Amino acid sequence: MSEGFSHDQYLSPFSWRYGSAEMRHIWSEVNKRRLWRRIWVALAEAEARAGLVSEEELADLRRSQGRVDIERAEAIERDIRHDLMAEVRTYAEQCPIGGGKIHLGATSMDIEDNADVLRIREALILIRGRLATVLGSLSGQISSHADVACMGFTHIQPAEPTTIGYRLAQYAQDLLEDLRLLDYTLTGLRGKGLKGAVGTSASYERLLQGTGVTAAQLEAWVMEALALEAFPVATQTYPRKQDWQILNVLAGIAGSAHKLAFDLRLLQSPPIGEWSEPFGKRQVGSSAMPFKRNPITAESVCSLARYVAALPTVLWHDAANSLLERTLDDSANRRATLPDAFLATDHVLSSLDRLVAGLVINSAAVERNMAVYGPFAATEVILMEAVRAGADRQEMHEVLREHAMNAWAAIQAGQPNPLADTLAADPRLADLLGPDRVRSLLDADDHVGDAPQRARQLAHSLDIYLQTTAGEAP
Repeated sequence: MSEGFSHDQYLSPFSWRYGSAEMRHIWSEVNKRRLWRRIWVALAEAEARAGLVSEEELADLRRSQGRVDIERAEAIERDIRHDLMAEVRTYAEQCPIGGGKIHLGATSMDIEDNADVLRIREALILIRGRLATVLGSLSGQISSHADVACMGFTHIQPAEPTTIGYRLAQYAQDLLEDLRLLDYTLTGLRGKGLKGAVGTSASYERLLQGTGVTAAQLEAWVMEALALEAFPVATQTYPRKQDWQILNVLAGIAGSAHKLAFDLRLLQSPPIGEWSEPFGKRQVGSSAMPFKRNPITAESVCSLARYVAALPTVLWHDAANSLLERTLDDSANRRATLPDAFLATDHVLSSLDRLVAGLVINSAAVERNMAVYGPFAATEVILMEAVRAGADRQEMHEVLREHAMNAWAAIQAGQPNPLADTLAADPRLADLLGPDRVRSLLDADDHVGDAPQRARQLAHSLDIYLQTTAGEAP
């Protein structure tokens, strides 16, 4: 029950700390009950077309459609222990003329399941907007940094150079795939429809006898009013596999966000120090260490993303363990998993956009790391040029490896990188390429292949998709 909610007792952090007011409204009790009443009115409208509800009764239902009274409904529920029937009785008390026709022919899940899908649709559309905003911010950063060379890392060890824009394009590519899957899921959303207690529409067939209207026609009228397609077959509920699929879409988004945020945390570590998240002038990094600039937003993204990733398992069990025509052991957990997953993803994406839009690039650190580690990567360039000049590839690989290992030991001992000097002085290379050319080939800034072009192309494709799909969500 909702009486007396305050910070004197436990509140879910999603009720006030994480997620937006818009998403909280979608999953609010008031919005749910308004949707129930919307469906009851749509059902009454369809039944009026069939001659089962009078215009006066219908007008009465419409008049009180928005008068949700949770306090009264909860008082009734304490007595009868059924939340939907408590709302039926609350609504009926407000409708002295039409109250007797509320819920006519329906079972609870004819109302609740369709309302849930309407809420899921609203929530997915909000998530889509958040995701599109992140992708727009990423596109701008990719374009701005497409040519900026930086060290690439494999196994969390310096590897070969890439560009900042190309690295950002990897995250954008993942999130763009998430957006495409979200759009596919949105267009395929379906409600239960109006099929009664076990999905056979028996109650509606009985109710409609002699009206010339079939149960399927009645269902079609209601679902048209809701702008929602229905599953062609259902039990007492719509297939719970749909919930699992929806949560997997959110988990995919969370996974992509986690990757970006985790990489940012790694790159903000002072030994690398190339990226950092925005840090306010009055922001406190640590209660004990005043100097700290912890990546708390990125850490929050990772934390909530892990939570989202864990939730599809719950809904997998709801789908797999929905015995025969239905069991009620999905009901309690769906009250938490669906809103939690959407609110967490909502917060993740809002936070992620702050990270991307406000991303701080430390150019001095980028250049420092390129100067220290870039020459090692450029030994591949020398290897190719030496072979082109007539050297044996395997022999030259060993020469370069020896020099590289000695130089790496010097760096670990705190000495300057000697690699350029030792390679230029080695007659096996100097005689083949010339000392000056050896030194020039060790400039790794140019050893980024077609990364800048690929980064720009990805940003362009992203922009095109966002432009062509804007406004297409149902």
